[in-house]
Amino acid sequence: MFFWNYEVADNTLGQLAIAIVVFFALLIGIKVARSIFVRKFSIIARRTSTTWDDAFVSVIQKVSNFFFLLFALYITVDLFLDVPSSLEKFIRAIFIISFAYEAIKILRSVLSFVLGKSNIGKNKTSFHGVMLMVNIALWSIGTLVVLDNLGFDISTLAASLGIGGIAIALAAQNILGDLFSSFTIYFDKPFQVGDYIVVGAHEGTVKKIGLKTTRIEALRGEELVISNKELTESRVQNFKELKNRRVEFKFGVTYDTPPAKLRMIPKIVEEVTKKIELADFDRAHFHTFDDSSLGFVAVYKVLTGDKRAHMDVQEQVNLGILEHFEKEKIEMAFPTRTVYVKN
Repeated sequence: MFFWNYEVADNTLGQLAIAIVVFFALLIGIKVARSIFVRKFSIIARRTSTTWDDAFVSVIQKVSNFFFLLFALYITVDLFLDVPSSLEKFIRAIFIISFAYEAIKILRSVLSFVLGKSNIGKNKTSFHGVMLMVNIALWSIGTLVVLDNLGFDISTLAASLGIGGIAIALAAQNILGDLFSSFTIYFDKPFQVGDYIVVGAHEGTVKKIGLKTTRIEALRGEELVISNKELTESRVQNFKELKNRRVEFKFGVTYDTPPAKLRMIPKIVEEVTKKIELADFDRAHFHTFDDSSLGFVAVYKVLTGDKRAHMDVQEQVNLGILEHFEKEKIEMAFPTRTVYVKN
C-alpha cells in the first residue's frame, strides 16, 4: 500500500493509475458510443427518403478524434489529478479552442445544408455569397467567445479592433471596394457563373466570381480578370436570358433593276426567311435611293439566344437571297462611279 500512496508531482501513484484508467475508459467509451450511434442511425437514414438524417450522420462523423482525446484529458485532469495551475489553464485553453473549432464546423455544416435546401441554394452565386458571410460571422463570434473564456477583456479588444479597423479600411479602400462589390454581385445577381456577358470592349463566359475579381473566358480562349468594383460600375450586357435575336440588315441592288423586280425583292426575302425553322420574318422594304444602289432593309428574328444558331440562320438567309437573285437576274450593287467625258 506504501507503493500505492507514493507521491509523484503532488499525485499518488493510485491517483495516477485511476486517472489513466478513466482517461482511456472515457476515450474508448466515447469512440465506441459514436461508432454504435453512427451505425444505427445510418441504417435508419438509408430507409428514409429525406436527406437531413444523412447530413446529421455526416456531421457527427466529422467530429475529430483529437477533440475526443482533449475532452477525455480535460475531464481526467480536472477531476482526478492535482496539477499546477499554469498546466491546468493551458489544458483548459486548448480544450476551449478545440471545442469552439468543432462547434463552428458543425454549425457551418448545418447552415450550409439548410441554405442548400432553400431558394438560396438554387443559385450558386448567392449561395457562395451567403456562406462567405456565414463563415465570417461564425469565426468572428467564435474568436470572441474563446477570448472571453480565456479571460481576455473583450470590450477593450473590440474597441481596439474598431480603431484598427478604421485604419485598415483607409489603407485598403480599393480592396474593400472590390469586396463589397462582390457582395453586390452575389445578392443583386446582374450575372452568374456560366453567363455570357459583355463589359465595355470585353466579352466572354463568366467562370468564377471571387472576392476581389471576376474571371471571364473570352471568345479566343484567354482568361480576362476584371475587378468586381469595375464590373458593378460598368454597363454589363447579360445574354443568358436572351430568348431571341432581332436581325436588321441592309443591302442594295443596281439602279438598272426594273420596278417589277424591285417589287419581288421583299417577297423573296420573306419566302427565304420563312423556310428556315429558327427564323421569324418581320418585314422587308425598298428603303432608300443611295449613291450607288437602291437600298432595301429587312428585319427578322432568330428564335434562340444561341450565338452559333444565330450565325447559322443568318448564313442561310444570305445564301438563300443570293440564290434567288441569281435566278431572277437581280444584281447586287457595289460602290461605282460613272464619268461622262464631253469632247
